[in-house]
Amino acid sequence: MSTEYAKALGVRLRAIRSQQGLSLHGVEQKSQGRWKAVVVGSYERGDRAVTVQRLSELAEFYGVPVHELLPGTGAPSSANHEQGGKLVLDLERLKALPVEQAGPLLRYVGSIQSQRGDWNGRVMTIRGEDLRTLGVIYEMAPQDLVKMLTEWDVLNPAAARPFTDELDGEAGGFVDEDEA
Repeated sequence: MSTEYAKALGVRLRAIRSQQGLSLHGVEQKSQGRWKAVVVGSYERGDRAVTVQRLSELAEFYGVPVHELLPGTGAPSSANHEQGGKLVLDLERLKALPVEQAGPLLRYVGSIQSQRGDWNGRVMTIRGEDLRTLGVIYEMAPQDLVKMLTEWDVLNPAAARPFTDELDGEAGGFVDEDEA
């Protein structure tokens, strides 16, 4: 492995770890010693080569696809996403729901995570246009989707209120052809 590639891989590893709010010692503690802080740190600095097997195991530990750790596949952003104008989904609660219920949303969230390179695993921000798309998937109006996600305890009702108000305002602009 070239030194440049090892360093680029290290940048990816560090970004994923940072997104998950883990220090090097936090990785060691969370893994119960399986991943030593000094070893992970040396991977991140590019000082130590990582085998494909170990990289796969580390990706599994972080809960991300292996390709997200590889350089040249779209850089993960270690910056925090703005909270304004977005809804925050609680991914831990979402993953606890039955797959029959939450499967479509889980697949959609996985797609967004892959596009954004965002693998913090705890929360995900979605936009108004995501609500419209999810409404199509779940065959319901976006307002009803917000209500459902709130009932599932995946979405904070106070944070959803501005979206519900905005969507209610939009609904008033449509005219049913049968009524016209």
